[in-house]
Amino acid sequence: MLDHRQLQAFATVIELQSFDKAAQRLFLTQSAISQRVKQLEESLGQLLIIRSQPLRPTSAGQQLMRHYRQLVLLQNELLTGLSDAATQGYTKLAIGLNADSLATWFLAAMEPLFQQQSILLELRVDDQDQTHHLLRQGEVIGCISASDKPVQGGNCVPLGTSRYLALASQEYINRYFATGINKHSLEQAPVVEFNEKDELQDRFLSTYYPDVDDYPRHRIPSSEGFTELICRGHAWGMVPEMQVSELLKNGEIQQLNSCQYLEIPLYWHSWNLASDIGQKLTRQLVNFCQTHLDQPAI
Repeated sequence: MLDHRQLQAFATVIELQSFDKAAQRLFLTQSAISQRVKQLEESLGQLLIIRSQPLRPTSAGQQLMRHYRQLVLLQNELLTGLSDAATQGYTKLAIGLNADSLATWFLAAMEPLFQQQSILLELRVDDQDQTHHLLRQGEVIGCISASDKPVQGGNCVPLGTSRYLALASQEYINRYFATGINKHSLEQAPVVEFNEKDELQDRFLSTYYPDVDDYPRHRIPSSEGFTELICRGHAWGMVPEMQVSELLKNGEIQQLNSCQYLEIPLYWHSWNLASDIGQKLTRQLVNFCQTHLDQPAI
């Protein structure tokens, strides 16, 4: 049987990336935290934390983090079921998702769950091609991802597709594409990308303009700032259609080519747990997305 205090100390160190901050969170000394983590490692016969900057869990540590988050979720559900409604606490839901889903539909999808349950969200934002790594490492209980491959011990449910358009302001199009959209003009025209993991612009070019080698890049790690830079005429970039419908209608931005776009599938990944809140979360996301995201033809 794992010692709960040792497990909590380990998980808090990983969550806060610091032994000192973990000690402050748990009202202990740093020495006590270090001792509990060391005792846990000794009892398991495994190194759990790589003492680097930043701190990183080992492979065994990642498995232990998954176990801890699942244990906390199930424990919270048990306590909620045993408590009077007036004394029920909150259940924390750690979820991985891409910034575009957060900026467009995710919070609206969660609204009914907020009304039914006492929950606290802990959102981890990453590229849609990367979020399932957060689930595999035990940092979240579920994630929205572009991957259709479930992690071991997990479930994968299709949500729908999000259409991404290649957009720019009219002034930008006049300046950079006056002679047409081709290899030369695209290699001169600045692009905006979310971060170094954002491959949508590369994917668009490899699909429609495979001869383009490289191009100047802005990096704006904010969906709102990303779109504003496009509107201000400083870049072109890939934006979900549902985020910019009004801007397109008003003519503030234009598609580079109305026939060229990307359809990005989204999937909900979660651990295979007998968790009531987890099952409600899955149902709510699937039901919402069936109405608000494009669905593939059957």
